[in-house]
Amino acid sequence: MALIVLFSASGSPGVTASTLGLALTWSRPVLLVEGDPTGGSAVFAGYLRAESAPTNSLIDLALAQRHGQLSEAIAQSTLRMPGPPGSAVSLLPGTRAHGQGRSLLPLWETLAAELKALEATGQDVIVDAGRLGLAGSPEPLIYAADLALMVTRTDLVSLSAARSWAETLRTGFQGVGGTSSLGLLLVGEGQPYPARDVQKVLQIPVIASVAWDPAAADVFAKGAQAPRRFDSSRLVRSLAAARTSIQSAVTTNRGQLATQIVGGTG
Repeated sequence: MALIVLFSASGSPGVTASTLGLALTWSRPVLLVEGDPTGGSAVFAGYLRAESAPTNSLIDLALAQRHGQLSEAIAQSTLRMPGPPGSAVSLLPGTRAHGQGRSLLPLWETLAAELKALEATGQDVIVDAGRLGLAGSPEPLIYAADLALMVTRTDLVSLSAARSWAETLRTGFQGVGGTSSLGLLLVGEGQPYPARDVQKVLQIPVIASVAWDPAAADVFAKGAQAPRRFDSSRLVRSLAAARTSIQSAVTTNRGQLATQIVGGTG
């Protein structure tokens, strides 16, 4: 495993809740990166209920990069998050304000390499990249990912927005030789369209799905009180299945890449 990036084409289909939910139920130590350039920390405001504020953020990494101190700044800017028993999640908070987004543009490519190198420490990285097309959007992280997942609902409005980006993404991944690294994460599959129809329309494979479960999602996204039997809720159960599918996809993609490299050198 290594670098996994989640993003959306438009609206709020559940990127933050899905990203945080996956991180908190991940089977290995994981670094959660708030790469959304919108500004403000959704995790601190939501899941952590604004009980504290981050002292460092991605903007500090951008400043450190100018002085060749990015690795040190990553270690200094991450903090351990509370979570369920067995979880080991660190957080790299996002920018404090949307006006800082453009300042991050020189950072993304170098940061991608640094994040992928964390695998050697036994740590995976999951990135919330927010919505595509924003100023300061972390596109280099998306194209460097071992698995990049466009998060979408399955209604016509959501699929129309996703379709407007699908060809651009497919072309971009073809350009970097990573076509198999692009996939979909569906939120509420079958409401109304099933995965096979979504995959056919967008021409991007569906890697995993998570349940549409607003009450459970609010625990991750808004810091709501966990409802009764939260651990057995539809969302939490679906996150476990999604994690398995995502990990399997990364393993498969890496095997295909290794085969291509061997074949190319032969």
